[in-house]
Amino acid sequence: MEFASYLAGERWSDHPTCTHGTLAHLARLVNDRTGDTGRARLTPLIPSVIGLTTDDPVLDVLLAVRAASAALPIAAEERQRSQAVGLRIALRSLEGRDGETISEARELAESALRSAPAADACALHFIDEVGRGRGRTSARQCRDLITGAVDGIATASVRDPDDRLVALLTAAVADTERFVGASLPTRIAPRPAGVATP
Repeated sequence: MEFASYLAGERWSDHPTCTHGTLAHLARLVNDRTGDTGRARLTPLIPSVIGLTTDDPVLDVLLAVRAASAALPIAAEERQRSQAVGLRIALRSLEGRDGETISEARELAESALRSAPAADACALHFIDEVGRGRGRTSARQCRDLITGAVDGIATASVRDPDDRLVALLTAAVADTERFVGASLPTRIAPRPAGVATP
């Protein structure tokens, strides 16, 4: 994200305004939880996130669904319940909304929940006991769910956690591009190396 801020001509920061806040949160987490080889594979994504932003809070939910759906099938059992609860709450916050990206997010979440039926049953019971809450899911809640998802993938008993984290971020960038309706050639072009900011 720091390099994205530089390419966009912003002040050097890992919280650039040129990238949606929740997508940037996911990118920072993936960068921090992957090894050197995995981190090098993130470099081609940097230009893709420049100018990729929106004020629509639905994107926060969609990114949380993407991350939790990737983590739930492989996370340790003690992490699965929180991911399942988060997915169920995210799905409820998408009720009444239409669109291809939202439909795909629903299918992704339902598939992940089917892969962990015990965690899903616990999540449904928990939500029924506590109540479904009021209002929409906040960006903070979505980012908390994403943090747990990335940690769950990074610590899962799988051979390829870096591959999964890179794939997650790649898919999240693609989801965001489709949701925002952005076209790469019309967004901010990266500044060539060695060219100073005017």
